[in-house]
Amino acid sequence: MEPKKIENIELKFLTIKDYEALKKATIQSYGGMPNSYWKINEIGNLIDIFPEGQVVIMADGEIAGCALSIIVDFDELGEKHTYKDITDDPNFKIHDPEGDVLYGIDVFIRPDFRGLRLGRRLYDYRKELCENLNLKSIVFGGRMPNYHLHADKLSPKQYIEKVKRKQIDDPVLNFQISNDFHPVRVLKGYLEGDKASGEFAVLMEWDNIYYTKPEKKPKPSAIKSIVRLGLIQWQMRSYSGMEELMHQAEYFIDSVAGYRCDFAMFPEFFNAPLMAKYNHMSEPDAIRELAKYTKEITERLSQLSISYNINIITGSMPEMVRGKLYNVGYLCRRDGSVERYEKIHVTPDEERVWGMVNGNSLKTFDTDCGKIGVLICYDSEFPELSRLLSDEGMDILFVPFLTDTQNGYSRVRLCAQARAVENECYVAIAGSVGNLPKVHNMDIQYAQSAVFTPCDFSFPNNGIKAEATPNTEMILVADVDIDLLRELHTFGAVRNLKDRRKDFYRLERVKK
Repeated sequence: MEPKKIENIELKFLTIKDYEALKKATIQSYGGMPNSYWKINEIGNLIDIFPEGQVVIMADGEIAGCALSIIVDFDELGEKHTYKDITDDPNFKIHDPEGDVLYGIDVFIRPDFRGLRLGRRLYDYRKELCENLNLKSIVFGGRMPNYHLHADKLSPKQYIEKVKRKQIDDPVLNFQISNDFHPVRVLKGYLEGDKASGEFAVLMEWDNIYYTKPEKKPKPSAIKSIVRLGLIQWQMRSYSGMEELMHQAEYFIDSVAGYRCDFAMFPEFFNAPLMAKYNHMSEPDAIRELAKYTKEITERLSQLSISYNINIITGSMPEMVRGKLYNVGYLCRRDGSVERYEKIHVTPDEERVWGMVNGNSLKTFDTDCGKIGVLICYDSEFPELSRLLSDEGMDILFVPFLTDTQNGYSRVRLCAQARAVENECYVAIAGSVGNLPKVHNMDIQYAQSAVFTPCDFSFPNNGIKAEATPNTEMILVADVDIDLLRELHTFGAVRNLKDRRKDFYRLERVKK
């Protein structure tokens, strides 16, 4: 079935006002099971005792899925338990705020919203909640809905082993294992009336590798402190058309999302291979043909940002606006919203060969990982732009670039490192590698993608957090700690932002 196209995704805490919509969504998801929905008093009690454990995914204003959780003392609960032991008490007295394990009591995605990886988003939220609350692990009893097809030949243990080896397909177990959960033991008589599973279940567990015995449990934060960046060092190559190019783009998005990255960034003009079809035209005409793809590519990348639960920075693409050619890109947030940014300074080559014009839009973007800014390639060589963004509270500056030679690359790299120091922020750069012999004015590319930091005691001495192998197609994954920037602003060995002589000079915008 073709996945449903949606415009907006929101993960939010469940409220009692959502009950009727939740009940309807639950019945649609578990249609064949008796008493498959929660009673209103049960939902109310869950919200009262553990509000951050009860979340729903809203798709264009509808409940598309739900995850319900409690905290338990697992030693007291024990491995040999049933679903009734967890849920039979409508007041959920088994919930223990001082417990050590997050127990998943329900998760579902409505049938008409399946195929968009929304289930993985719910699992990712639980993992982040587990880490934020410093709990040992996540556990739950996983159904085996296809076991009844093999029960006459296989024990539950044998069935699980064959599922793990991909010899048997079980949609629930396969999904849980693919989300890094591992089987602990078989639970007999776990869910009464579950004939498909023979009333067996698998105790599944995800271990929090960051767990430490807490002195005090932190509260979950709306804005992430540790942000994981996924940079795509894109290989320029010939493509048969849009579908092949988007297939390659999705491959990389899937790869960085698999590492639970918060951002994926493509390079400047990563879609340039599509110009090969128009190589018989003049350079200005060819790039204007390329500009016709920008809207569709942006829409498809936005859908992928929702499906893979990752914010995507689309690098840049040519775009025609009222007869003028701009170099633009888009921030596709994982909640479905999309915002545009422009290249403020086009290069002499872009102006001379393509007739491209300067943009006039510069601003920071609010994300679930704080404020970010985007400057396209040459713009990073003008310190005024990043300083204006820094004054608006930017924590991470993304620089998609395209350079043909090492000296051009060095300009971008060295300026990006300077921007990180002078603005006390992180700077991530991503470029393309390889050759395009069938596209005029795009013959060769040189890049080494990297993440740069300020230079102080809490950061790498050389200001380089991570860097890719030069001129090799690959992804670069790096974590950056936003809290370290806050410390630097106040306690750094030098304080570039605070020590500016505003009594002596100032920077101000001419255009808004």
